[in-house]
Amino acid sequence: MRFAFISSIVEDQDESGIPRRDRYPIELMCRILAVSRSGYYAWSNRQESAHTQRDAELTAEIVKIDQDHEGRYGIDRIHAELAKAGHATSQRRVRRLARAAGLRCVHPAARRKNTTMQDPANNRGLLDLVERDFFPDAPNEIWYGDVTYIWTLAGWAYLATVIDGFSRQVIGWAVADHMREELVLDALRMAIARRRPAQGQTVMHTDRGSVYTGRAFRDLCLDHGMLPSVGNTGICFDNAAAESFNALYKKELIHLSIWSELKQVRAATFEYIETYYNRTRIQRQLGYLSPSQYESIFDNKLALAA
Repeated sequence: MRFAFISSIVEDQDESGIPRRDRYPIELMCRILAVSRSGYYAWSNRQESAHTQRDAELTAEIVKIDQDHEGRYGIDRIHAELAKAGHATSQRRVRRLARAAGLRCVHPAARRKNTTMQDPANNRGLLDLVERDFFPDAPNEIWYGDVTYIWTLAGWAYLATVIDGFSRQVIGWAVADHMREELVLDALRMAIARRRPAQGQTVMHTDRGSVYTGRAFRDLCLDHGMLPSVGNTGICFDNAAAESFNALYKKELIHLSIWSELKQVRAATFEYIETYYNRTRIQRQLGYLSPSQYESIFDNKLALAA
């Protein structure tokens, strides 16, 4: 206890930035506290050795997490993974060790392309049933749809997704070299086949792009008992839940490679969504669980309550 007190004094600085060891010599501190100087140095060396060893152990774990997630994780998620594995430490220490190891979460800049093409004739009678209340209390209450773009050496490719607002899980998706209605219909058909939503219980929310406001998409929703919903014209925040996934997809997959063709994009997208994002990637909003884990816990609670 006395050795720790001496260490806290001599290793600190006063307001002028001068180390206190220059004002309070270790020999004087030891004499005042009735401890030996050799004992203090022996204790200090042991502490430094244990701290250094622990840093090395944590660094190895941090590098492994970074490699497992291909550099996609920031400090908060690395810290959460360490905690889940039983490593109690601070985010500040994780940040220091990650920087010392040369790790950083790299998100390159993107090419820009507008994917929302509106048709005013299709917008009549459509309402916003979500009103930015994005996250329901149970699965299959609110789904979100959106389209994003991918540049390849063969031209533009497009990804359409359907996301469950409860767990942020991607439940339907499709990749194509066009932005016709069939792209978003394929993504929605996948979601319907997987979830089989009950009649009148699911809101399908999108932006006002022509592929979503056209008759084919509306009819598919209504044929399966879902209520179509759209955000306000030109306001990206009204479909922010879907667009946040697009941002992750771009940063963590698309912007990290040069894509040669559609087939390559489709295979990588399958791996990212079905293996990584849905099942492995933890999210702060989900209590540092993956979407799949979050829904499994919810289902288990329902089963126990029944």
